[in-house]
Amino acid sequence: MAVRDRLHRTELAVPATNLRAMEKAPGLGADVVFLDLEDAVAPDDKDRAREQAIEALRRLDWSRCSVAVRINGLDTEWCYRDVVEVIERAGDIVDSILVPKVGRASDVEFVATLCGQVERAHGRRPVNLHVLIETALGIVNVEEIAQASPDRLEALVFGPGDYAASVRARTTSIGGPNPDYAVLTDPNDAGERERHWGDQWHYALSRMVAAARAFGLRAIDGPYADLGDREGLLASARRAAALGCEGKWAIHPSQIEPLNEVFTPTEAEVERARRIIEAMREAAAEGRGAVALDGRLIDAASIRMAENVVARAEQIGRRGS
Repeated sequence: MAVRDRLHRTELAVPATNLRAMEKAPGLGADVVFLDLEDAVAPDDKDRAREQAIEALRRLDWSRCSVAVRINGLDTEWCYRDVVEVIERAGDIVDSILVPKVGRASDVEFVATLCGQVERAHGRRPVNLHVLIETALGIVNVEEIAQASPDRLEALVFGPGDYAASVRARTTSIGGPNPDYAVLTDPNDAGERERHWGDQWHYALSRMVAAARAFGLRAIDGPYADLGDREGLLASARRAAALGCEGKWAIHPSQIEPLNEVFTPTEAEVERARRIIEAMREAAAEGRGAVALDGRLIDAASIRMAENVVARAEQIGRRGS
């Protein structure tokens, strides 16, 4: 798989119709910027948005981040031109193509085949594919999708908005909590009951993460739409990180800093991870497979988790932020 050593803590969505936003995007601190030709663009603006995205790719300095383009869906008349034009004219710059509403492995295979044809015709390097899992069909087929293009597929991305529409969920916000998704405790002695909200997105996101990691792909969470709710954003990001996601979409520059913070290991986490690795190294030298550290048992699984933390911290350190 042609994957560069790059971070994906924050993926900033930028409408390709917004020239000012595209100008500013490379310097805002997101690990990835994707120029959106799909949901953020009205039908009458599709061709103009494509031209502006290509011009921005070619003119702006993208050295401080990775850059992707979200194409239009495979069921639209704009999709094939998005792929052809972007790769023909900016394939030496764009890192990834983001494919929306992927429902079957054949969706990925179609885009991968088209990319390959254009790349060979114009001598372009291969671009990676990120696919959005945002429909009921996509969740049902997610394991198949994750295996669709081993040489090109890089990431699965969860899209809560379109997923909610696809399953006809009654929800109040994109990526946010739903007060109706809750349970009541049994009454206490006074007849009072507590209400505990659940995570409406847990099943779909967890299943997508498992499929991604099973086949060596990145797992990325989608947007949190309430721009004024920083604490809600942080809670959503921490939940995604706890499940195994390595990053999350930002739909406004104000979300970049808190998301980078969540998906960056803390100094305490890194220090503990290094202690786990050292303790297990000493245990192995003594012929032991497990050892206690700070009153907790650690074993071979612990060292693999610790190595993930240290590797991420070192990667972030190389980037300098």
